[in-house]
Amino acid sequence: MKVLSTFFIIGLFLLIGCQPATENTTTDQATDDAFKKPPEWAKDVVWYQIMVERFRNGDPSNDPTIPDMERDNIFIPPTWTVTSWTQDWYQPDPYFSELKDGTFDGKVQQRRYGGDLQGVLDQIPYLDSLGVTAIYFNPLNDAPSLHKYDAQHWRHIDRTFGPEPQKDLETIDKETPLDPATWQFTAADQMFLEVINELHKRNIKVILDYSWNHTGTKFWAWEDVVKNQEASPYKDWYWVSKFDNPETETNEFDYRGWIGIKALPEIKETEFVDHSDRMFAYEGDLMLEEVKEHIFNVTKRWLDPNGDGNPDDGVDGFRLDVAAELPLGFWREYRKVVRDVNPQAYLVGEVWWEKWPDDLLDPAPYLQGDVFDAVMNYRWYRLSRQFFAATPNPVAVTAFVDGLEQLGSHLNEANNYAMMNLVSSHDVPRVSTSLYNKNKYKYYSTPFGDSTYRINKPDAATYQTLRLLLMHQFTYIGAPHIWAGEEMGMWGADDPSTRKPLIWPDYTFETERAHPLGGELNDPVKFDAELFTCYQKLAQIRKAHQSLRQGSIDFVVADDSNNVLAYSRQHEGQEVIAVFNLGETTKQVSITVKSNQYSDLFSGDNYQAAANNIQISLAPRSAMILSNGQ
Repeated sequence: MKVLSTFFIIGLFLLIGCQPATENTTTDQATDDAFKKPPEWAKDVVWYQIMVERFRNGDPSNDPTIPDMERDNIFIPPTWTVTSWTQDWYQPDPYFSELKDGTFDGKVQQRRYGGDLQGVLDQIPYLDSLGVTAIYFNPLNDAPSLHKYDAQHWRHIDRTFGPEPQKDLETIDKETPLDPATWQFTAADQMFLEVINELHKRNIKVILDYSWNHTGTKFWAWEDVVKNQEASPYKDWYWVSKFDNPETETNEFDYRGWIGIKALPEIKETEFVDHSDRMFAYEGDLMLEEVKEHIFNVTKRWLDPNGDGNPDDGVDGFRLDVAAELPLGFWREYRKVVRDVNPQAYLVGEVWWEKWPDDLLDPAPYLQGDVFDAVMNYRWYRLSRQFFAATPNPVAVTAFVDGLEQLGSHLNEANNYAMMNLVSSHDVPRVSTSLYNKNKYKYYSTPFGDSTYRINKPDAATYQTLRLLLMHQFTYIGAPHIWAGEEMGMWGADDPSTRKPLIWPDYTFETERAHPLGGELNDPVKFDAELFTCYQKLAQIRKAHQSLRQGSIDFVVADDSNNVLAYSRQHEGQEVIAVFNLGETTKQVSITVKSNQYSDLFSGDNYQAAANNIQISLAPRSAMILSNGQ
C-alpha cells in the first residue's frame, strides 16, 4: 500500500504539474490563430477611399505654394496658382503654356486644388450619411507631389493638409529623424488625430496608405546621400549603383528608382530581385535594420499616437503600396510589429499585376496568416467587369460563377471575407468610364493611349450596368469599396483623370467642354443625387443583413441561355438572394429558397414560396435583392 500511495501521489503531482502547460498551449494557440486571421471588423465594413488633395478645400489659407511643391527636375512656373475647384477639367491652366511636358496628362500633375484635412472634418456627416464604415486614406505623409508617394517625411502628415504649414516646417526642422524621442506632433499631425477621433466616434475605422518601397528625392536621408555621396551615413539605405567622382566634371551618380522613375529612389533589400519582366512573391528582407527600425517607429506612431498602450486613438491598419515589390521576410516582421501594438489592426496589400496587361498576381503567398489580411481585389473586379459589361468580351453566367469560385478556392475563408472589393481607385479609370469603354481592364485607358477612348459622360445604359455591378459588389463575399466621388456620379479616364476634384452638391461646376486632343465635349457636371441614394441604400442593406457580411454563398441559378444569375447568402437562418437578369428581355425566374416569404429590399414587393420555390419577373438588365426578413 505504501508503494501504491507513493505512485498515486507522484501521478497526481504530474497531472497537476501538466495542467498549466495545457492551459498555456490552448492560450498560445488562440493567440496564434488571432494573429493569423483578419480582424473580425474587416468583413463588416464598407470602405471609402479618400485622396485628401482632391476631396474638399476646407481651409484656403493653407493652400500649397511653389516652395511646397519643389523637387528635383520639376519646373514650376512663377505664374503657377492653385486651380479653381469647379474649373472644366480639361481646360488648360494659364501656366500650362510654360510647362515643358507637352501632354495634358503631364501638365496636370502640377495642379493643386487645396484639399485638406479641414475639408475631411467638415464632411464627416456626409460620410456617415452615405453609410461608409471604414476610410482608406491615400498617403498623407509630408511630400511635394499630388499623390504623396514621394515622401520627404514618413513620420509627419503633409504640412499643407493642416492649418499652419510654415510653423510645421519649423517644428520638423528641430527634430532628429532617427530619434523618435525628438519627434513632435505638428499642427497637421494633430488635425489628423482629430479626424481619427471624429471618425471613431461614429464607429468608422481608419487606415493609412504607405509605400515602404521607396521615398521621394526630398526625403531627408536621400538628400544626405546626394549631398555627401559615399560619405553619407545613409548610403546603404538605397540601391545606389555608382557615386559621383568629384575629380571629374561628369556627375556619375546613379541609382535605382521605382520602375525606373528617378523621382522615387528605391529602398535597398538584402538581394536585388528583378521585376522588370514579371512580378512574383520572393523571400528576403530590407538591407538595414536601421531602415526597418525607422519604418517600425513611424508605424507605431500612428497606431498608438500617445504611446499609452491603448491603440484606440490611432489608425486601425495600413494599406501597403506596391506590396509585391518588397520581400516576404520584411512583411512578416512588419505584421508582428503592427499586431503587437494593435491585435485588431488590418493590413491590406496592393498585390496587383504579375505581368501587364493580361496577368494578375495570385495573392496566396501574402494571405497565409503571416503577411496581410487581404489584398485589393483587382481580380474580382476584372472578372465582374467582364461579366456585367461584356467588356472586352462577353462571358457566360456559368463561366462567371466558375471564375468567382476559382478566385477564392485556394485561399483561407477568413481572407476571402476580408477582401477589399474595389471597382475603381486613384490608379484606374472611374468605374462608369471603365464600363463605358470596351477595352481590356486598364489597357491604354486614356485618350493619349487610345484616341478612341471615350472620356465624355457615360450614357444611361452604362449607368444601368453600373447599378448591376454595384448590387453584386454589395452582396458578394468581401467588403465593398467606394473610390471617393463614385457615389456622386463622377466619370474620368485613367490617372490623372480619375483624380478630378469631387463634385460636391453645393458647388456649381463649369460644363466639361474642352477635349485634350482638340475636340469638344458638352457634359454638365453636377452631383448625382439618384446614384448617391443607390449607394446609400446598398450600404444600409449590407449593414442590416449579417448574411451579406458573414454568410455562406450558394449559386442557386446559373442560366446561360437566359443570361440569369442568382446566389443566396445565408447566416443563422437569415437568407438574402441576389438575382440578376443580364438579358435584353424580361425573364421569369424560379428560385429554390429556404423560407416561405421574401421581400424585395428595394421595392418592398413580397413573394410567397410554393414547394420551396419563388417565382419572380425580372426586367431587362436589372437586378433584385430579396430577403426572408430574419
